[in-house]
Amino acid sequence: MLIKSISIIDVKTGNILENRNVLIEEDRIKTIDSLDIVVDDDDALLIDGTGKYLIPGLWDMHTHSNQHSPWLHHPLYIANGVTGIRDMSGQLNRKDSYWVGSKERLLWNAELNAHKRVMPRYVLQSSYQIDGASSVPNGFPDFFKLENPEQVDSLLQFYKNEQVDFIKIYQQIPVDSYRRLARRAQDYGLHIAGHKPMFLSLEEAVNLGQRSFEHGRIFLFESFPEADSLKHPKNWKTNFSKYKRKLIVNYDPELASELMHLMRSKNAYWVPTLQTLKFEANAHRMSFRENANLKYITAVRKKLWWDFDLKNNTRRNQAMGLSRLSALFYEASKAQVKLAHDIGVPIMAGTDVTDSYTFAGFSLHEELIDLTKCGLTNIEALQSATIVPAQYAKKEHYYGSIEEGKIADLVILNHNPLEHISNTSKIHGVIMDGLYYDSKKIEDLKTFTESAASSFHMNIKALYSLIDSPLIRVQFAD
Repeated sequence: MLIKSISIIDVKTGNILENRNVLIEEDRIKTIDSLDIVVDDDDALLIDGTGKYLIPGLWDMHTHSNQHSPWLHHPLYIANGVTGIRDMSGQLNRKDSYWVGSKERLLWNAELNAHKRVMPRYVLQSSYQIDGASSVPNGFPDFFKLENPEQVDSLLQFYKNEQVDFIKIYQQIPVDSYRRLARRAQDYGLHIAGHKPMFLSLEEAVNLGQRSFEHGRIFLFESFPEADSLKHPKNWKTNFSKYKRKLIVNYDPELASELMHLMRSKNAYWVPTLQTLKFEANAHRMSFRENANLKYITAVRKKLWWDFDLKNNTRRNQAMGLSRLSALFYEASKAQVKLAHDIGVPIMAGTDVTDSYTFAGFSLHEELIDLTKCGLTNIEALQSATIVPAQYAKKEHYYGSIEEGKIADLVILNHNPLEHISNTSKIHGVIMDGLYYDSKKIEDLKTFTESAASSFHMNIKALYSLIDSPLIRVQFAD
């Protein structure tokens, strides 16, 4: 495959390498040159890059895949130039009807390498969310609950055997178990990532080595006078409701800044997932709710999951005394993204697919736009979905930038993303796994998922998988 006369975005420097020819053999970038490249193979694919821009494939660093993702999510990721994802879900010790685990994702990766699947790469493998006893259904081994620290090694050994890369931390993990987990994970070749554990401080979690923190509120939880009231397992939810407005009104930027400096010094990454807060802030607005991408979502998901979230957040946003509170959280989190980035906290783009009103592929472009609205430059936003996540995954020698010898996961854009970050969605073609998806094939992928999402068969499968999943049942109960 030879791309001729294209402008390459160097995501490391922000420079544009104009009028370059790029030779790809199999799935690798073999040569980049401003001079003509001679290709002897008569069957080589020639792509005219005149007036176009080449960027590395984008990575979404917070997703949740399920058993139907090959039909409902994977095509949309590729159509949107998302060639890598970090899935933040998993399973316990048996296959789930809804969630996928490391076995499925690793099999899918192998089938991608064998040219049997159209999909992004699953770049790191997650455990099930570790959230204390309430998150583990009856009939599963007790060590998943981590009710005491002695269970930590059993959990780590289990997930090491499952070829997991990290333990997904959720909010209600017991404190002593978290501490032992953080200290022992590295001995098993694993790391920890996920939510800020509610019952101990962000400072301690950073010092214990949690490598990434998810979602936009982590500094708000820590930077108001009553922060310690959220660290009591028995009443933290009550106190959160009680002090929710104070998280905004009494926010201490100096304390937040100290925590950000600590994260920078410990090389702890932040994935703000601004799309989730945007949804909460705008759920009551018809202009937000009437999204053209809803055609890619099954009726079952919209009815059983998303409509529930819409109604709850709409009621909250319209309630006396709570109006605009969600919008204030969203705006406060965006301000903290700017502050954290300026201090040097590595920011990664993530969307929280399949949460309400997050759309596979499409929402990553929205996240990049939101990051620039926070104050990141266009190149900094682009870095958050390319070289920065590749560095986090310790795969920067293979991914994250356009260089000779690297994997050729590439996106051809019609317009310069350094002029307008929204141009990342103006896609001319995608190169993935040695294959070229031109504009027609991209539309075919979108049409495929639209058709699958609207089919009776897929909706019945989706309904059954939700009802039959013990993991989903405990999640909904919580």
